[in-house]
Amino acid sequence: MNIHLDKICHSGHIRYMDMQHLTDSILTVVKEQEAWAVPIVLVLAFAESLAFVSLLVPATVILLALGALIASAGLGFWPIWVAAAIGAIVGDWLSFWIGRRFGPGIGQVWPLSRHPGLLPRAQLFCARWGMAGVFFGRFLGPLRAAVPLVAGICAMPQVKFQIVNIASGLIWAAGVLAPGAFGLDWIHRAFAG
Repeated sequence: MNIHLDKICHSGHIRYMDMQHLTDSILTVVKEQEAWAVPIVLVLAFAESLAFVSLLVPATVILLALGALIASAGLGFWPIWVAAAIGAIVGDWLSFWIGRRFGPGIGQVWPLSRHPGLLPRAQLFCARWGMAGVFFGRFLGPLRAAVPLVAGICAMPQVKFQIVNIASGLIWAAGVLAPGAFGLDWIHRAFAG
């Protein structure tokens, strides 16, 4: 897979990534090598859910496009859905563990340090909504990976966290893949017949 990075800043951090090229490259690999669909989706969902990586690679756009590819390429929905759910659940669990292990100082580490308002917003969200905040945080863009980190920093009980982590991961995976996988086919049938 040839991934082209347009600009790299002097410190070696990725400053800008041509998302269209990245998306096209991943879709091409999945079209040509269908066996790669499951591991690619697992890695993308993990990256989208991991506190640090999600700030660099907005994988939701790619996952939505892969959902559409499921229908057009005739890929099996269920194995890809399971991969997305596992990736999301493990990414959130690792973010939770990092928050618990390193505490509030983790906000000073790059790339979180470049988003100083993210952890305080996630903390307010969790304080206001508790377990429901962790559940719904998965569906709220920038807070998606910060909420599990904050839940760990605030020492939310592991069992409570894992219950909402697993439930929201299963629903999120379906929500990101199903519109493309089933919606396009439904639209096509509705207008073709």
